[in-house]
Amino acid sequence: MASMNSFDVTSNIDIPEVDNAVNQARKEIGQRFDFKGSTAAIELDQKANTLTLTAEDNFKLESVWDVLQTRLIKRNVPVKNMKRDDVQPASGSTVRQVITLQQGISSDAAREIVKHLKDMKLKVQAAIQTDQIRVSSASRDELQSAMAALRAKDFGIALQFGNYRS
Repeated sequence: MASMNSFDVTSNIDIPEVDNAVNQARKEIGQRFDFKGSTAAIELDQKANTLTLTAEDNFKLESVWDVLQTRLIKRNVPVKNMKRDDVQPASGSTVRQVITLQQGISSDAAREIVKHLKDMKLKVQAAIQTDQIRVSSASRDELQSAMAALRAKDFGIALQFGNYRS
């Protein structure tokens, strides 16, 4: 019997990198001329995995998001895994937006990934394990094909491949 090869599909955000990006964005907002005298702020809640953006109006809020997004991308943090809530009015005639950091693969996305692998008719088995997916096969070539198929399709989250075992 051939030995089974496998890899794990995950979707995680590196929280220390998010913290570094938030600190850099705060520094840039403090130095930019268009934010002088502004109440623009970024708060990171690591326990709840949320970011809270606060600004005077929607335009400034979008500018804060653009600055933060630039810093996140430079630090290789997947912005796809961030779900922006609706803009809400806050105290002192400001607006606030909460951004949820999604850790792991949701069950709906996991089912969609497994279905996609089955539809590709590859000789691989995919098993959902809480917030990750283990893909296994006797053939390493089939696993490479499965990785390529998953990279080619957009599932709405950033996928990482790791824990390759042969």
